[in-house]
Amino acid sequence: MTPFRVQFESGVSIFEQVVYAAKKAMIVGQLRPGDAFPSVRSLSKELKINPNTAHKIVTHLISEGLLETRPGIGTIVATPPDSTGKERTQLLVREVEALVLEAKRLGIAHVDLINAVATQWDSLSRDEAPSKSRTPAGGSKSR
Repeated sequence: MTPFRVQFESGVSIFEQVVYAAKKAMIVGQLRPGDAFPSVRSLSKELKINPNTAHKIVTHLISEGLLETRPGIGTIVATPPDSTGKERTQLLVREVEALVLEAKRLGIAHVDLINAVATQWDSLSRDEAPSKSRTPAGGSKSR
């Protein structure tokens, strides 16, 4: 069984939607390091997607260091490497730039964008396992 849900939306590639759902499951603790990740075949069958797309998804997550393959075991969720908050923040530079550009294009005020991000952060934080303590990339627990 696939350990995460995907609500497919039209207009967004299946690849992007499944990669996003898998990453979200890892971030909120549904998938933890060492957990088994579905094989290409089971991912394809359970999500009813093309096997080539399922292969592309798994390959992409492996290349990002989020999954690893173990001979005789299969594909598992990787243990994230130790890194500083600054290094982790640098990984988001393109995404943050794209978000800011889109917000400016839509005429969204700086404070409204910050509030939207905070609301989403809080929403995802409620989904986390209570025993896990996560901090933003800057290292502080508060916004």
